[in-house]
Amino acid sequence: MLSAIVLALAAAAQAAPAPAPASNVQGSTAFSAPAVHNANFIRNGTAAMLKAYAKHNLKPTHEMPEAFMAALAKRQDGSATAVPSDGVEYLVSTVVGGQTLDLDFDTGSADLWVFSSQLAASSRSGHAYYTSSKSSTYKALSGYTWDISYADGSGASGNVGLDTVQIGGTTVTNQAVELAKTVSSTFVSDASDGLVGLAFSSINTVSPQQQSTFFDNAQSSLDSPLFAAYLPFNADGAYDFGYTDSSKYTGSITYTSVDSSNGFWEYPSTSYKVGSTVHSLSGYTGISDTGTTLILMGDSAVTAYYNQVSGASYSSSQGGYIFPCSATLPTLSFKIGSTYATIPASLLNFGTASGSSCFGSLQSVGSGSQNIYGDVFFNAYYGVFDASGPSFGFATIA
Repeated sequence: MLSAIVLALAAAAQAAPAPAPASNVQGSTAFSAPAVHNANFIRNGTAAMLKAYAKHNLKPTHEMPEAFMAALAKRQDGSATAVPSDGVEYLVSTVVGGQTLDLDFDTGSADLWVFSSQLAASSRSGHAYYTSSKSSTYKALSGYTWDISYADGSGASGNVGLDTVQIGGTTVTNQAVELAKTVSSTFVSDASDGLVGLAFSSINTVSPQQQSTFFDNAQSSLDSPLFAAYLPFNADGAYDFGYTDSSKYTGSITYTSVDSSNGFWEYPSTSYKVGSTVHSLSGYTGISDTGTTLILMGDSAVTAYYNQVSGASYSSSQGGYIFPCSATLPTLSFKIGSTYATIPASLLNFGTASGSSCFGSLQSVGSGSQNIYGDVFFNAYYGVFDASGPSFGFATIA
């Protein structure tokens, strides 16, 4: 019996992601990494919906229109725009093995993957990419692979190595870096050269052993084991590591406990308000996801909101709720733990859908019970991801 227990513990230890030793972290113990607003970012509500539904494998409750499904199919084909433009709103300069890449920081995933020289030239078009042979610090992990597969057939995959990664003022050596060998057209057309996952390492996709995120490796060497997202609307922002910057928010930061069992920064989110009217959303949770653009909530919340918007309707051609661009919108508030976060009406108009119709920033999350609070939320709030606890905090953006 004892030997069985020992073997079970050994197997568990083998499966668990192991952070790099503290000695492998060098440089600043608190730093800010600029998140540059992508000047070419195009607000496209249908595209944002497609990306979120694919990433989180969401099951629609509305019958998806032909146009939506056609767009979904188009994301799977081999064609791609020549110049990356509209997929990612904020880019963070990151140095991998001495090579500078613009990466998308995503609190809804846990892989650090990059465009690499192993990709076909057509897939690298318009991107900076990583070449392992140009790095004196690269170490291949023989037999290790990674695979991000989304519900629409898009994704990326490749092999894995260890290298030195610098973000802002902090460097992690022996950081797992996932080298893309294949990428679908949806990633080729994005402006980013890869992604830095900042969710919990338990959802990292590396096999045969999961790898730890940059933040998990660095956190013990930071002044505080946290990072904060500052993503103001249509402007440059930052990710602050090891500290919170009081110049970026007003008032105080309100924290709520996070349940990390699903790998996300997740918490109860059981009621909401349309204007000042309170509604229940019993049994729902929310996740803070900088890798999603829209706010996605349960159908009852979406319906209650658009019932208060004159001329609003579900569009069979856009795949989401639209309304006259001249319409007056109410605010939307939702509970994060026990505290309401209020999204101003100005942020709930995502942009023009077609003609004089605009696409709503609030859309359906489908059949699940996990609301997704994306960049529209962070346009209004400074968000703090604290590994101690863990907990999530927010304060009104300055």
